Amino acid sequence: MEKSYTQSKTRLLVINGLIAALYIILTVAVAPVSQGPVQFRVSESLNHLVVFNKKLLWGVVAGVVLFNLLFSEGGILDVIFGGGQTLIALLITAYSAKWIKDEKKRMVVNIIVFTLSMVLIAIMICLISNEAIGSPVFWTIYGSLMLSEAIVMTISAPIMFLINKIIHFERY
Repeated sequence: MEKSYTQSKTRLLVINGLIAALYIILTVAVAPVSQGPVQFRVSESLNHLVVFNKKLLWGVVAGVVLFNLLFSEGGILDVIFGGGQTLIALLITAYSAKWIKDEKKRMVVNIIVFTLSMVLIAIMICLISNEAIGSPVFWTIYGSLMLSEAIVMTISAPIMFLINKIIHFERY
């Protein structure tokens, strides 16, 4: 029996809600290192979901926004910059699927895009701490954010690739 359009939309909404909740749980689980100039957010591994299914990006963005809204010390700036950075990076990766068909190559693009886009988080941290954008402090913060994001995204890429082999994210 085929699913109706309403059932499909409801299922996608529920799945994105679960992704948002999982993002929050994974971020809270590593709370001491999930915020600030060095961020090892295990939840960032969920960014790879867009490689398999662009419709799942809304759950990741919602997770980032809700975590930053509920738990961040950066207030509304963290919601705007964190949510914006995630949305922009996920949209770039989703759009790249038009010309990069290989999922492994898109994962590499995703890692690069997220790593480079941490500049927005570095800018936000400097705005909050009254540091000059472009100063040595800015570049130190940006460097540490880039490194931590690259590590988390690189380590999680093969794991998410293997999970997809079992779950098949593209079917949602």
